[in-house]
Amino acid sequence: MNISINDFNYDLPEERIAKYPLSQRDQSKLLHYKSGEISDHIFVDLPDLLPSDTMMIFNNTKVIRARLPFKKSTGAKIEIFCLEPANPVDLAQAFAQNKEVIWNCMVGNLKKWKEGPLETSIQLGETIIRLMAEKVNKTPGGLAIRFSWENPEYTFSELMEALGKTPIPPYLNRESEDIDTERYQTVYSKEQGSVAAPTAGLHFTNQVIDRLQKQGVALQKLTLHVGAGTFRPVKSENVADHEMHTEHFRISVETLKNIRNHNGIRIAVGTTSLRTLESLYWAGVLCHLKKPFHHIGQWTPYNTIGTLTFENALDNLINATENSGKSHFEGSTAIIIAPGYKIKTIDAIVTNFHQPKSTLLLLIASLVGEEWKKIYSHALKNKYRFLSYGDSSLLWKSLLP
Repeated sequence: MNISINDFNYDLPEERIAKYPLSQRDQSKLLHYKSGEISDHIFVDLPDLLPSDTMMIFNNTKVIRARLPFKKSTGAKIEIFCLEPANPVDLAQAFAQNKEVIWNCMVGNLKKWKEGPLETSIQLGETIIRLMAEKVNKTPGGLAIRFSWENPEYTFSELMEALGKTPIPPYLNRESEDIDTERYQTVYSKEQGSVAAPTAGLHFTNQVIDRLQKQGVALQKLTLHVGAGTFRPVKSENVADHEMHTEHFRISVETLKNIRNHNGIRIAVGTTSLRTLESLYWAGVLCHLKKPFHHIGQWTPYNTIGTLTFENALDNLINATENSGKSHFEGSTAIIIAPGYKIKTIDAIVTNFHQPKSTLLLLIASLVGEEWKKIYSHALKNKYRFLSYGDSSLLWKSLLP
């Protein structure tokens, strides 16, 4: 892959970055791109733009309050940003721990934490719980931190919910506020585990979802837990030198069957849903080739011949999962989707407007080709709001050669 990241740069003025959400989710602007044509809408009008044979696939991950504030006896403030559990590694088990748990973390103001444990108090009802944090070892992304507490009536999930702050994106350049607790979360979020929201879903309201269902649009949900790496810009000049982050996903066999048997349009709600669907395709290909198929590496799609249809690939996953006696297929992915990659699984995507020189913009370019420049130029000229709390778009796949 010989792609210069500088070819995916554009001027994003600071005033075009949405620092706060709109007062109403579904009143954001919606740019519609199809067959080279662009039109402007409001998100609440989305159902009017979709054929009746549409299936939309959502990511129902839930953002956790992953930023835990501590204070040293000297008064120095230290923030521990929980990225993923290390012991136990299973998210559900890690959240359910009632004595101690180890997470891989990033630590703010680390230079002030020389030695010894940190301590803070959490009030839950009339109960005060002391939470301790101590360093275990260095990790590639920061530190492994052991959290411990003495009251077994409370799980780490409950402590995190009471103490933690919502991890809003760093490019907003502000502290998280009360409004973020609700608005940096989709209305259909369910499976906790993300440290960043699948932001394409932030525009949906229950009213929009009801309208979609009434007009016959099929709605399916999968789970990919979004990691902090989603914000990491591509710093290498050549995209081939960028190392992608790994994220974990989970999807029920029933949902796999529903997606496999759908004969109409498929639309991914967000880049995380699309990354999961494309990873499912390659998992099915690897399964067919009798190779390990529960992790999709960054370059797997570029080093593997994929001649199967999406339906055939899903058949392989469905059969393998059912034969193992499981109700869900679980895996992880570091897939990079960039120009030259052919999207196998969807016809369109609902997505926000992404940072310059980001892997998310590379993904959009793989879907619409060079048209991304026209789309983003139109959005900038017409005062669309950008990034996580910004406006939305419905982009149909270009028929690339």
